[in-house]
Amino acid sequence: MTPPVRVRCFARAREVAGTSELMFDAATVPALGALRARLVADLGSDFAAVLAVSRLWVNGDEPSHADDTPLRAGDEVAVLPPVSGG
Repeated sequence: MTPPVRVRCFARAREVAGTSELMFDAATVPALGALRARLVADLGSDFAAVLAVSRLWVNGDEPSHADDTPLRAGDEVAVLPPVSGG
C-alpha cells in the first residue's frame, strides 16, 4: 500500500476541519494546488477562509513552487494559520 499524503491542521484549521489530521491518496493530489482545491471541496467555505490566510508547508519547509509544488506519497503538509495573542 502506498503511503498517503498527510495533512496536519493546526489552531483554527484544526477547529474548522474537526480533526488534526487528514489523509489523501497521493494520486488524487499531485500538487499543492490540487490539495488546496480538494480541501476546499471536502471541507467547505469555512475551511477555504482559513486557507486564504494560512501558510501551507510541505515536509517542514515553505514550498518552493507555491501551488505547483509536487506532492508524493508519504509527504506531510502542514496548514499553519496565523497565530494571535499577546
